[in-house]
Amino acid sequence: MKTVLTIAGSDCSGGAGIQADIKTMTMNGVYAMSAITALTAQNTTGVQGIHEVSPAFLGMQMDSIFMDIRPDAVKIGMVSSAELISVIADKLREYDGKNIVVDPVMVATSGSALLKTDAVSALTEKLLPLAAVVTPNIPEGEILSGMSIHNKEEMEKAAKKIGDAYGCAVLLKGGHSVNDANDLLYAEERCIWFAGKRIDNPNTHGTGCTLSSAIASNLAKGYTLEEAIGRSKEYISGALSAMLDLGAGSGPMQHNFDLQGKFAETK
Repeated sequence: MKTVLTIAGSDCSGGAGIQADIKTMTMNGVYAMSAITALTAQNTTGVQGIHEVSPAFLGMQMDSIFMDIRPDAVKIGMVSSAELISVIADKLREYDGKNIVVDPVMVATSGSALLKTDAVSALTEKLLPLAAVVTPNIPEGEILSGMSIHNKEEMEKAAKKIGDAYGCAVLLKGGHSVNDANDLLYAEERCIWFAGKRIDNPNTHGTGCTLSSAIASNLAKGYTLEEAIGRSKEYISGALSAMLDLGAGSGPMQHNFDLQGKFAETK
């Protein structure tokens, strides 16, 4: 079985972060492992608190994983400080990590800021050059590119600017605010559009975590980047289409919408 490591924060409400990552990886047929960067107190209405782990302890987690069950892919999500980012980059270089997917988690679905200012430069300087692909949404794409994004043409310009600057492929997610659910991949100096199906579901907590984890899972299984993105978008569409409705705010998706077998049966 292929293995995938998620390096991210914990979401106690289960819709995003490592909880969403592990659910997604399991449903996409790989063995999931995690190195926790922070504990968060959050739910569907917002983030109430963040408690970071120490850089030394994050390094210990990564050592434990790479020295025993080597991951075939790595997904990096919420990392809120420059010190933690430096540890991750150092360890990935030390162990020659492969198929690295960086989801630059800067703002939660609820609008809460998750990344300190000094961490943005550390992210771009130390992690993006190691990435097979980075998966920003429009607000994150604007921060990384330093330009405003309002339409398809600006998405292409921004993705090219990010990819050329940091030497990685870029999956710029359109979302419903710009270009509906169509996403743009900029890789090897080419722009490739992935059409998305608009799903009228307000419960989108953890969509970025889920998509990036699915991409990492499919890269671990040997799919090309284009194939991995296509399969991942199909998976997330299924999770949103299941119309799970939990919580008072922007709720989680149903990650296990396609789970079958006697142990998943309801009574």
